[in-house]
Amino acid sequence: MYDLTSVLEFDALSEVRPGSSILISGPAMSGKERLAYDILADGLDKGDGAVVVTTGDGAGSVVEEFRSLVPDLDDSQLGVIDCRGEGGTDEEAIGNAHTHHVSSPGDLTGIGIGITKALEGLHNAGNEQGRLALVSLSTMLTYTDKKTVFKFCHVLSSRLDSAGYIGVFTIDSGAHDDQTLQVIKQAFDGMIDVRDAEGGGREARVLGLAGEPTDWQDI
Repeated sequence: MYDLTSVLEFDALSEVRPGSSILISGPAMSGKERLAYDILADGLDKGDGAVVVTTGDGAGSVVEEFRSLVPDLDDSQLGVIDCRGEGGTDEEAIGNAHTHHVSSPGDLTGIGIGITKALEGLHNAGNEQGRLALVSLSTMLTYTDKKTVFKFCHVLSSRLDSAGYIGVFTIDSGAHDDQTLQVIKQAFDGMIDVRDAEGGGREARVLGLAGEPTDWQDI
């Protein structure tokens, strides 16, 4: 089981089953990416592997970000799939991180291949368990349709289950209609909702992972 309570203090996150996929949903600029990265950094601190699928930042920026979050990071714990389509070779090495470049956020086949290679690289480096973050599904949805993205998430969930990893995926709740959000949500075991609090700061709640949805609480 994975314990995420050092990142978010919810009992529902104290025993997350390996293979679980969690959707982090919230409006723009609500800290979804930071939360996803903090969940991976927490695992890296514990010796887990981490895979990042990035549609915005370059692989080099992601590696540097995690080096700052985890001062004792061993680069071989980290895999990055850079989907921006801006140069780089298929398996460009940044330190000892397992990095892969994909032609665009809409190349879901290429992204899937990159994830498989990263998981194999982490397994071969001795990382028997770990966490994956995909930032963000909203970018993918500008390149392809919701049913295709749903199928991709469903297949990826099975791959995470086989690897014994957990996955966190971000989506901008304000960028899509309700029907799109409902379709995408069905691919996940649970969800972390994030919103701006009325008095400033942010709040979150957890749905679907353990019993009833939690109350909103400050994060």
